[in-house]
Amino acid sequence: MTNSTTNEPEPSDSLKTFGLVHKAFRKRAGLTQEEFAPLVRYQPSTVASIEQGRRLPPRVYVERAEEVLDAFGVLRAAAKYATRQPGLASWFRKWADLEEQAISLYTFENRLVPGLLQTEEYSRTLFNERVPVLTDSQIEAQLAARAERQRLLAERPNTVFNFIVEEHVIRRGTGGTQVTRELIDHILTVTELRNVELQLMPMARSVHAGLDGPIRLLETPENEWFGYCEGQRNGQFIADPETISVLHMRYAKLRSQALTPDDSRSLMERTRGAL
Repeated sequence: MTNSTTNEPEPSDSLKTFGLVHKAFRKRAGLTQEEFAPLVRYQPSTVASIEQGRRLPPRVYVERAEEVLDAFGVLRAAAKYATRQPGLASWFRKWADLEEQAISLYTFENRLVPGLLQTEEYSRTLFNERVPVLTDSQIEAQLAARAERQRLLAERPNTVFNFIVEEHVIRRGTGGTQVTRELIDHILTVTELRNVELQLMPMARSVHAGLDGPIRLLETPENEWFGYCEGQRNGQFIADPETISVLHMRYAKLRSQALTPDDSRSLMERTRGAL
C-alpha cells in the first residue's frame, strides 16, 4: 500500500488483544468460528484472522459482533484502541479499515501492479529490492500480510473492484519472464470474477488523465467516498469533497482512455503468448 516498511505490519498487541477478547465472547456464546461467521455476514477465514490479531476489524463487523455476542459494549470499546502497529501513520490505518468495508474500490497505477493483483513471486521481487533493505523475517511478514489482504477479492463478491494499470507495468518484466507469465495468468484468472475488472492504459496513448500519479478511491456502505494518494515514503488520506470530485473526474476520464476490459484481456493474452 505504501512504500514504508511498516505498510503491511505484523500483528500488533492491540489487535491481538481485541482478537482474544472477541474469541472469549464467541466461546461464551457457545459458537465456533464457522457458526459465528454467517451471523455477522463474514467468512470464517475473516473471523479467524481477526481473532489471531492479523486483521483490523471493520467497523460494521464490530457492530454486528457486538450485537450477536451481546458483548456489553466491550468489543466496541476495544475496537477503538485496535491499531495495526505502533508508528503506522493514522491515514493508512484509516484507509486499511475502510478498504475492508468498501462497496467500491477504484485503483489507477502507473508504477507497479496493485497489491491486490500481485502474485507471491512478483511481491517477493519488490520486497527483495526495497531500499532500505528488509530482513528475511520482514519480507515474510510483508508477503503474509499481502496474501491476507488479497482475500478481499474473493470474500467480498458484492464489492466492485476496478483497476486501471499502465501497459508498461505488465511489460516491464519485473522478476523475469517466468514471474511475468505467472503474473499475467493470475490477473487473467482473478479478473474472471464478476466483480473484478481490469483495464490497461495502452503505451500508444502518450497523454492521459493520470499523469500526476496513482489514484485510489473507495465508497463506504454509507455511500461516502474517500481517496488515497502515495508518495515515496508517505501517503495522503483524502476526505475533502472538492478533492474527491477532482479525483473522480480524472478516474472517469482514465476509464474512457484505457482499453476496455475485453480488449485488455486480449492484450494480456497476446503479451503472455509472446513471452
